[in-house]
This record gives sequence, structure tokens and C-alpha cells, in this order.
Amino acid sequence: MKNDNKLRIGYAVSTLLLIITEVLIALFVHDNFVRPYLGDGLVVIAVYCAVRIIAPTKCRLLPLYVFIFAVGVEVLQYFNIVALLGFENNAFMKTLIGSSFDVKDIACYAAGCAVLSVYEIIIAKFRLFER
Repeated sequence: MKNDNKLRIGYAVSTLLLIITEVLIALFVHDNFVRPYLGDGLVVIAVYCAVRIIAPTKCRLLPLYVFIFAVGVEVLQYFNIVALLGFENNAFMKTLIGSSFDVKDIACYAAGCAVLSVYEIIIAKFRLFER
């Protein structure tokens, strides 16, 4: 249990740092790579870390679940969910939810979740050595 608390703290710090990074990218980076591609890859890692605060272990398929969630949000963008919810004039909500569907975003989510899957494999191997 003590190890779980250390993991939770680590994931909380990681989540906070990733969110700050995402905000800084959104506010100050206006390029053709970091903001549209790296930012989308980082957002799934931030979601993963946020979920890991609650469930620090025992969910090896979490990268897959995060990917499914991200794709679901992207599909909702295709159906203009921001306008359906009445947030079309709310810049914060438009940025948070996203307002335009792009297949490239799904590829970026897949890349971010692939990194998370490798992380899960490495962590699983270390847990085997701890026993």
C-alpha cells in the first residue's frame, strides 16, 4: 500500500507537469509539429497519468482504454459536440474538448498510447523482479 501512495504521488506530479506543458504549448507554440502532433500525443499520456492517480496498478490495458476514450472524443468532434453542448462561444471548452475532427489526431493518440504500452511492459518486468 505504501508503494501505491508513492506511485499516486508520482502520477499526480506527472499529470500536473503534463497539463502545464499542454497549456504552455496551446498558449505559446504556433508551429506545424509541436502543437498539432506532439500536443495530441502528450494529451493521452496526461489522461493516462490522471487515471493512474486513482488506479496506480492492476490495469495493464489502460493505454488501450485511454486510446478508445481519445478516439471517442475525436469522433464526437466530428459530430460537432461543442456546438451540441452549447459551448461554441466558450474558448476554454472549445480548447478542452476540441472542435475539429482530424484523422491525424487519432494517429497521434495511437503513438502516445504506444509509448504508454511500452512503459507498461517495462513496469511489468520490474514488478516481476521485485517479487
